[in-house]
Amino acid sequence: MTEKVRVLIADDHAMFREGVRLLLKGEPDLEVVGDVSNGNEIIAVAEAVKPHVVLMDITMPGMNGLEATKLLKNRFPDTHVLVLTMHRSEEYFIEMLKLGASGYVLKASDMEQLVRAIREVAKGGIFVHADMASQVLQDYARRMRKADESLQATPSRREKQILCLLADGYSNKEIAVRLHVSPSTIHSHRTNLMRKLNISTKHELIRYARRYHTLDEI
Repeated sequence: MTEKVRVLIADDHAMFREGVRLLLKGEPDLEVVGDVSNGNEIIAVAEAVKPHVVLMDITMPGMNGLEATKLLKNRFPDTHVLVLTMHRSEEYFIEMLKLGASGYVLKASDMEQLVRAIREVAKGGIFVHADMASQVLQDYARRMRKADESLQATPSRREKQILCLLADGYSNKEIAVRLHVSPSTIHSHRTNLMRKLNISTKHELIRYARRYHTLDEI
């Protein structure tokens, strides 16, 4: 007979712990072997009941879920931590994964998702609530877009040279001679600069060059 997955519940709300216990009672492959109300109790109880999976709340009195997870993983590295919390914070999510948690489930999840998460992490897998995964991916994509926009808006060294010469009143042809390139190349650089800087006219570009760029900056 296959050994049941031994589950320890760590949460400071007694009614919630009892509710989870009752919900898991009907699962033939899962067994709740204990529960604790704060992080200070986890190590001693884990030593006694030897859980495969700990359902870990984050906000608890005394030692919180982050500290408890760190201690638990150091003492029992083979025990899997599944975060079960109301917090949708990306900071908590990332920090708990760094500390060794194998999954992150919101308390708003349905029973089916919680059971699936327990089974997944018990096998050594990773389980992330769909809302959290979507939030983290969206935040990551937004940061990447901002970084890309910032990079694109920064003039290159050659573009800075052109800006400085424009600020000094040189024409495209004169700049081309000084930089040993063709006038069409200078025109292309100017077009790219206007696109990068969201500038629509030659006069605006020259004003930008005079205000923000000097030869000393190159």
